[in-house]
Amino acid sequence: MIQVYRPIPVERLKLLVFDLDGTLIDSAQDLCNSVNATLAEFHLSSLPDPTIAGFVGNGAPMLVRRSLATASTLPIDAIDEGLFNRAYEFFLRFYREHKLDYTYAYEGVLESLSALQALHNHPEVQKRAMAVLTNKPVRPAQGICEGLGLAGYFLHIYGGNSFATKKPDPEGLRSLMEETGARPDETVMIGDSLVDMQTARNAGTWALGCSFGYGPHDVELVPPDVLVDCATEWVEVLTPKAAR
Repeated sequence: MIQVYRPIPVERLKLLVFDLDGTLIDSAQDLCNSVNATLAEFHLSSLPDPTIAGFVGNGAPMLVRRSLATASTLPIDAIDEGLFNRAYEFFLRFYREHKLDYTYAYEGVLESLSALQALHNHPEVQKRAMAVLTNKPVRPAQGICEGLGLAGYFLHIYGGNSFATKKPDPEGLRSLMEETGARPDETVMIGDSLVDMQTARNAGTWALGCSFGYGPHDVELVPPDVLVDCATEWVEVLTPKAAR
């Protein structure tokens, strides 16, 4: 079901920016497996998958740091930096090898991206660009998009280490707007978490929230302009009347 809190002026949109984990793809199992492999490597107890999945969204370093803290029953600021650095390096190596073991695109994602891309050729629709902005490191983000057949839909795939800051800092979203010549009122951020909604607000763009994914428990804490329950509803929300 589509919930509209503030109508998005889809006729003038020039830039659609998607989060990755929990929005385009379900990567939870591979992330959980990689975290637990890391904990085992450093002789720490494994964590339940839902606990690890709840740490996703603020970037891989924070995912590893929070997992180490929880597994060691220590405050997050008490984690030894040497241990963290070794664990993070191990996590990245393991995840690069296993990032596509169980990860898949959500139902309707490929079809919806194809439909949105097709609007580019409609004579009465404003030309648009699509991009990915994720806090996941850029190399695995690009590799996953390529492996799942998503990469071809996007002008850019930017990760958590593509810029000096991560979401919810607006740097990455603003850079995408500069590169595509889109103003904030011509841009929409699409994501499943509070972090994505904060990023949109911090950059002054429109916000399209997804109630599926990892963050439905917090996606409405900073209310989106529109909230959808599935990827196929993106097309209905983002298609101008002239193309219906």
